Amino acid sequence: MHFLKVSPSHAKKNASEFLYIAVYTVSHSEEMDKGREALVVCSDKSMGIGITIWDMETGDHLLHIPTSASPAQGLLCLRKQFLVASQIHRHGSIGGGAIFIWALNKPRPPLRSYPVEAIGPLSCTNDGIYLAGGALSGNAYLWEIASGILLKTWHAHHKSVNCLLFSNDDSLLISGSEDGMICVWSVISLIDMEDSRSLPPLLHYSSEHVSSITSLLTASGSSSSLLVSSSLDGTCKVWDFVTGRLIQTQVYPLGVTASVLHPEEEILFCGGAITALTISGLGLISASADCTICIWDVVNRMIIRRFNHQKGAVTNMMVIPQSSLLSASNHLGVLNQFHVSLLDKYPQPANSSKGTATLLSLPRSFKGTQTCFDSGSTHSSNQHMSDLEKEQTPAAMQMKVETCIENRMWATRMTKHVMEMNKHLQSRLLDLMQCRLLWPTEIDSSTSKKRKKLKVETILQGAEESQSSA
Repeated sequence: MHFLKVSPSHAKKNASEFLYIAVYTVSHSEEMDKGREALVVCSDKSMGIGITIWDMETGDHLLHIPTSASPAQGLLCLRKQFLVASQIHRHGSIGGGAIFIWALNKPRPPLRSYPVEAIGPLSCTNDGIYLAGGALSGNAYLWEIASGILLKTWHAHHKSVNCLLFSNDDSLLISGSEDGMICVWSVISLIDMEDSRSLPPLLHYSSEHVSSITSLLTASGSSSSLLVSSSLDGTCKVWDFVTGRLIQTQVYPLGVTASVLHPEEEILFCGGAITALTISGLGLISASADCTICIWDVVNRMIIRRFNHQKGAVTNMMVIPQSSLLSASNHLGVLNQFHVSLLDKYPQPANSSKGTATLLSLPRSFKGTQTCFDSGSTHSSNQHMSDLEKEQTPAAMQMKVETCIENRMWATRMTKHVMEMNKHLQSRLLDLMQCRLLWPTEIDSSTSKKRKKLKVETILQGAEESQSSA
């Protein structure tokens, strides 16, 4: 491994700023998709600043979303169709927090959810089924996005939750806190709704970092079990998060405030006094507290383009395809629409279910006839789908997508049921083992009592015979 140091050239020089490139192994993989991309940025300064989206090639403003102020790692793109952002300023609210969801291809107000406390970092699974959020109190939350059900809430850390990340296969949830603790949780244990407030079993944990965790990254490809953690203690650590083994530690002169992994080449970029880092088809993108954003040609260590945010330090930055901003009337966008719901504030009882799903973003010809169906009325849904297929309408494909999602949810419920059966069987097995262990003792005890009784009777009988003979 070798490291290259680059001094960021933002608008205002900062002697403490640095950007390191950590190269593990450079693979000659295919180039990244160089289709038209858009840069999404936001700040946590004021709700009035909102979210700004730029064309990365021309620098033109594509879209501005008002009323948003998100803390670090509080912004994500869901299935390339929705922006999800945690809000730290909600005026007039006791909890002081909210989660907003915007449809990228529809200019309409966001879906506003208000958790019981302010949420900071967010993370979602690759399939868009689950959303996780962390709070300043150390609590963590897990929602099912399509239904909005709060599946789990638990005290994950003693200090504030700074980072959340799902593994590449969505089987694990990794969390990092202000005190440097990293925990790995099983998603299957989190979606077990038998007790939504119970503490889920912890697979692994680490306290190797001595200061706040600033980022968690997972490697893709052959190194899919590698986790890279960065911290204000000035170190980046590489882990095997399946076994919990620490593989390598790299020390830097200053605290690491942001880091990012190249999605196709195993290259780690990390920086100090850098507020955000991300990767695009054009190169590395860095943001600083001086409200500037730079696109880098890493090979030549030159700035390709500079953006001036001028509305507060950038806390979140990501790249999305410009096709995500197309109108829902575009037939390619309609087929991949995904259903989102208001997120529950409190956990639902284990035996309750919302049971309905709503088909959103139907074509214009179907406006005013938005379709809702009950998950229990399978026959009528299948009949309706068959009728739509005969007409070869986009709504038929839309319903197929929704049906696949319903099947996934059914599989999740079945998994929970199997887990409950396993727990019951384990309990019965323990009872049987206990009985097997106690049976020999009881038999020996009863046999001993019989022998003692027989011995006493024999002695008494002998005494009676001797008395009679006398």
